Amino acid sequence: MLLGMTPMAARADLVHRLTTSTQLSVDAAYSSGTRLGSTYTVSGNNIKVASSDDHFGKLITPSGTAAATLDAGTYDINTAGSAFSFSESYTSGDAVNTIGSGVDVASGVVADMPAYGTNFTSSGGVAGTLAGTITSAGVMTLTAGGAGTSATGQFVSEITVR
Repeated sequence: MLLGMTPMAARADLVHRLTTSTQLSVDAAYSSGTRLGSTYTVSGNNIKVASSDDHFGKLITPSGTAAATLDAGTYDINTAGSAFSFSESYTSGDAVNTIGSGVDVASGVVADMPAYGTNFTSSGGVAGTLAGTITSAGVMTLTAGGAGTSATGQFVSEITVR
């Protein structure tokens, strides 16, 4: 009975895929500054200016690129013997940087910053010796660069049998 049967041939689809990739990146220099303006606030009760020639504090308009300054006032209690409250706050603002000053970038690195109240700096990358190779045999070589760089290598071997 077995002699009359022919063996069936084995069949299979086989796919072998090799994929390689290298990604090298160098971050850019970045600097952001926010200029703060001068501010003055005052509040209270039962307070008055000391004389008719006096005033509450005020900001003085600057000249050129300077920040506004405070001209402090002279105060007195309005009704002696009564309760009073007084509060004032002054923030000295930033001077205006002239065009072309404040930030220098050389070789991808932020060398100096604007002198503003709020600053964010990310020093740029320097490629330096940054490199990456993958041979046809899948041998991967990645070389670190300077600050702000990254190197990523990938080798994928995929086998599909159907």
